[in-house]
Amino acid sequence: MTIRINLDLILVSRKMKSNELAKLVGITEQNLSILKTGKAKAIRMTTLDAICKHLDCQPGDILEYSDDNKDS
Repeated sequence: MTIRINLDLILVSRKMKSNELAKLVGITEQNLSILKTGKAKAIRMTTLDAICKHLDCQPGDILEYSDDNKDS
């Protein structure tokens, strides 16, 4: 997958735990874990909006594109 999830880095920088963010956003800790590990196939825009609101960040701070198949 070429989309990297930097949610762990943002959580650490905000000194917030995953379970706290999950409660604030209104999703289960399990669903947040799936997102953090990059195993999620999609994310609702309302969920991304809530995460950004509570972490005071931009979507680009959380999601990063990396071309893993780039020719050298």
